[in-house]
Amino acid sequence: MKKMFIAALIIIIISFIIGIASYNYLPNTLASHWGENGNVNGYMPKFWALFLLPIISIGMILLFYFLPRIDPLKKNYEKFRRYYDSFVLIIILFLFYIYLLTILWNFHIQFDMNIALIPALGFLFVYVGVIMENLKRNWFIGIRTPWTISSDKVWDKTHKLGSILFKISGIIMIIGVFFDDFIIYFILVPIIVSAVALVIYSYLVYRKLEKK
Repeated sequence: MKKMFIAALIIIIISFIIGIASYNYLPNTLASHWGENGNVNGYMPKFWALFLLPIISIGMILLFYFLPRIDPLKKNYEKFRRYYDSFVLIIILFLFYIYLLTILWNFHIQFDMNIALIPALGFLFVYVGVIMENLKRNWFIGIRTPWTISSDKVWDKTHKLGSILFKISGIIMIIGVFFDDFIIYFILVPIIVSAVALVIYSYLVYRKLEKK
């Protein structure tokens, strides 16, 4: 646990250092949001553009630190602690990657933001799929429906399917880079289909076990 959280904290500190070092070399308003076509469609004041993501990262790491301590099923975290800690680190790394892309763009190192960002999102989903099959029942991390929360068997079966669907979704997102005009569909469709399928599946598994 400590190694993963220390690594995440180091990444956040590096983010602040980059923001401080870049501050005087950037204009007062920075590009901060890009549309589905890869064009800038949102701006922020320099301070928030440089420090909002690092601040959010601090909030997230604090949240992840305390969640196992307040979860009624806290004992289960020890069964997947290594995967939980790696999940925290991968989220912080993903935010750091977005942060670097934003900094580079505002230094006029321009590129197709979709091509740069979407593969990372796809790999994130694949990695979450790997983690998902190892999660045990808890109130905060994973596929939480009334039926998965109520049963270890429903939780395990649903997360095995979820692991497969998330990996497939991640691969589809990466493939979407080659279809730039339709890239939004390569992101949204797998997410929506997976979410709906997993809710229905968890209910059906619960009903089947209940009948037995």
